[in-house]
Amino acid sequence: MLSSPLPTINALKTPTSDAWIEQAITNLDTILLDHSHCERKAAGVALNFMFRYPSNTKMVRELTAIAKEELEHFELVNQWLERRNIALAPLQPPPYGAGLKAQVRKQEPDQFLDNLLITGLIEARSHERLGLLAANCPEPELAKFYRGLMASEARHFGTYWVLADHYFDRETVMKRLDELATVESEILSTLHPQPRIHS
Repeated sequence: MLSSPLPTINALKTPTSDAWIEQAITNLDTILLDHSHCERKAAGVALNFMFRYPSNTKMVRELTAIAKEELEHFELVNQWLERRNIALAPLQPPPYGAGLKAQVRKQEPDQFLDNLLITGLIEARSHERLGLLAANCPEPELAKFYRGLMASEARHFGTYWVLADHYFDRETVMKRLDELATVESEILSTLHPQPRIHS
């Protein structure tokens, strides 16, 4: 990641449960629809960083590329929805995003750091879960699709954490990442009854 690398970044405190895998595989249409929402939101998050911190040149350059890629993924997932005759429709979000957002401190620059780290955690969890879908999906074409998205998801969470390391002291980054990762795993410790990528 960096020439002076961060410690191995596998910040997720607990792996996804078998119960989530079973829930996702038996509700693939809902998971695809939620995945569409996730890609759209991820593009929006990258854009929001650029609007909020436009003078951070390195961040703007990196997140411009991510926003484009997230929108490309949004289109690819939507093509899958069309193939399966699934209409784009709203879904009630799970408590995951709101639970993480509640951890964001209000004052800058703490808010900037927290948002970078939380976005990285969300991308890391997405990477893990797309990998689980790829490994367990009974439909070979869909499994291949998910496998193809994994590399970019890994790049995305790496980018957010490298940006945090660029703008903040490493010890501060790692301490706060550990705190937020603990909360992230706690939120997912109870399976949400509605199937979602982050349920």
